[in-house]
Amino acid sequence: MSEQQIPAVGFEEDYELQAFKQELSDGLTEGLTDIRPLPRVSITAFCETPQIQLVIDAMGSDRRLSRVHLKSVSGGLRSAIEFFSETPTPNLILMEANQSYDELIADLDRLAEVCDVGTKVVLIGHVNDVQMYRDLVRRGVSEYIVAPVGQIELIQALSDLFANPGAEPLGKTIAFMGAKGGVGSSTMAHNIGWSISTSNQQDVIISDFDVAFGTTGLDFNQDPPQTIADAIKAGERLDDQYLERLLTRCGDRLSLLTAPAVLDNTCDYEGEFFSQMVDLLQNSAPYTVLDLPHVWTDWSKHLLLGADEIVITAVPDLANLRNVKNLFDMIDQERRGDRPPHLIINQTGMQKRPEIKAKDFAAALERDVFIEVPFDPATFGLAANNGQMISELGSNGKLVELFDRLASDITGRSEAPKTSKSLFAPLLGKLKKSK
Repeated sequence: MSEQQIPAVGFEEDYELQAFKQELSDGLTEGLTDIRPLPRVSITAFCETPQIQLVIDAMGSDRRLSRVHLKSVSGGLRSAIEFFSETPTPNLILMEANQSYDELIADLDRLAEVCDVGTKVVLIGHVNDVQMYRDLVRRGVSEYIVAPVGQIELIQALSDLFANPGAEPLGKTIAFMGAKGGVGSSTMAHNIGWSISTSNQQDVIISDFDVAFGTTGLDFNQDPPQTIADAIKAGERLDDQYLERLLTRCGDRLSLLTAPAVLDNTCDYEGEFFSQMVDLLQNSAPYTVLDLPHVWTDWSKHLLLGADEIVITAVPDLANLRNVKNLFDMIDQERRGDRPPHLIINQTGMQKRPEIKAKDFAAALERDVFIEVPFDPATFGLAANNGQMISELGSNGKLVELFDRLASDITGRSEAPKTSKSLFAPLLGKLKKSK
């Protein structure tokens, strides 16, 4: 079921609903002053009663959800299971549950099989039972709220999920670096970031750390007055609200932190200089693309090794092979137990240029998995000159498919069966034993 096919909710309004709606209207601002705004997340709500539907509708217009993609769907857990069996799950699923405890556990088990990794689940139930609450939380449900619930209470609960100081960071960081300068790492970063925001329907921030020569603004045809240089100057004064003012919206789910591309200042920063900025970026969107320049400094090494995912881009020649091997050896040594970096072999098949075949290139690195991007100067040149992404041109479906595939691999939101990646996967065994 596509987004355009989400069923509309059509509850008939009676006197009780009118009174309930007036109660919601009277309490729109009461108690909201201490609630933190929600980050860039997608929420799908499944409502079984008109009262909960009205709360969701009222919540959607609140300014603290201005960055949230909120959709409401008629139905409960079983509707969610059917819907997400064909559609990637959002960052948070909000569901009203009217069934018995045994039925609820069975439906959660089925929902687990279609949930993508990292999806949070919040239940609105009609049973006030402490033991039931504890069991659900122990089984992976993020929060259980007893109906009736008001707008303020619900916004507070959702905000606490993301704003809690002890909670894990909301988002993943994906670091892109080239084995040499000019191999197309930034082009890969921008197109894959675009694919995550469009094909995977996830909010993304692309941050360009090449302060002097970055091309993010050019590639997206943007010339914002404020850039990453302003964030750097802010230093310890940088917070989430200031960062929000620096970001440039570029599509419904994509934001940019561009580079000024001026030579006013050099890029001699301390290794920990960008730690606070990256922390803020991680808590602002589910995915942050770090477009790193081909320099080797304390801060670039720190950002590369600290990322959740690493993507190395190279062209198929001997110097790139040497550099990639050195990078992989260092990454493998410093990040034991982490997922190995992704490898993109770019510009293959260039006429009259001697090159190492992609399979031989990867074999020399003892890597079985890699993405090969063929040399296509017409398509990439047109996109660069127009300030567009490859998928916007609509002229090369194979390239778009490559970017979408790598975007899905990086985010773990592929079209393959989701059972091994589900939110509740570690707990399914316990669930089945408890029945």
